[in-house]
Amino acid sequence: MGILNTTPDSFSGDGTGLDVRHAVEKGIEFVKEGADILDVGGMSTRPSSMYGTVDVVSEEEEICRILPVVRLLVSEVDVPISIDTYRSSVATVALSEGATIVNDIWGLKKDPSMSSLVAESGAYIVLMHNTGDPRYEDVVSDVISDLEGTVAKAIKCGVDPTKIIIDPGIGFAKNSEQNLEIIRRLGEFKRLGYPILIGTSRKSTIGTVLDLPVDQRLEGTAATVALSIANGADVIRVHDVKEMSRVATMADAVVRGWSH
Repeated sequence: MGILNTTPDSFSGDGTGLDVRHAVEKGIEFVKEGADILDVGGMSTRPSSMYGTVDVVSEEEEICRILPVVRLLVSEVDVPISIDTYRSSVATVALSEGATIVNDIWGLKKDPSMSSLVAESGAYIVLMHNTGDPRYEDVVSDVISDLEGTVAKAIKCGVDPTKIIIDPGIGFAKNSEQNLEIIRRLGEFKRLGYPILIGTSRKSTIGTVLDLPVDQRLEGTAATVALSIANGADVIRVHDVKEMSRVATMADAVVRGWSH
């Protein structure tokens, strides 16, 4: 999953701003480099606990940012388009233009209309773990329990269980030690029975361990991607598509087998 930020304030510094053509061309390039999904976002989702005040843009502005990009990408690439939003109004517009996946960083907790929208549209939904109270007795067990409840809520609202993807939420309401433990014990999430998406790309935990700024975290990202795949990840959400596509292909060959 290639990350396509149509924002001026992405934590990773890779946002395309309001340059629609640049965003679309970047998406096309991602597909050529190996992206199987493009994840389009119109509002920075970097945790304020890590990066200070985060400007919450209006729904109108978020729609203005993503709409032309989604519309053009749907006509120019042959991979699924995901919309990175927790707002049902934004997701509605993106789905109407041809997006087929909603990537909700709040796991249906922020917008009560999101569940019914996903259920009625038949879209795939990524349910990420996030919480306003980051206190855990056992971070993996607690995150699994929370995701279990989120999934149950989604299904109760009519979401097709075969279209649910779970995300443990690396970097969201978790410290570096907890993030590393989740990667190390990712296989435990398999008992929930859903595909696992994980996003470690360029995140602060890598910077903390390696003492490197965001633009020098490629190798650290590669390590977390390979280990996540080894431990059960099905989808990796990344900024550096060409490099991580190669890492994923090699890790898959080792973990799942390879033939030519």
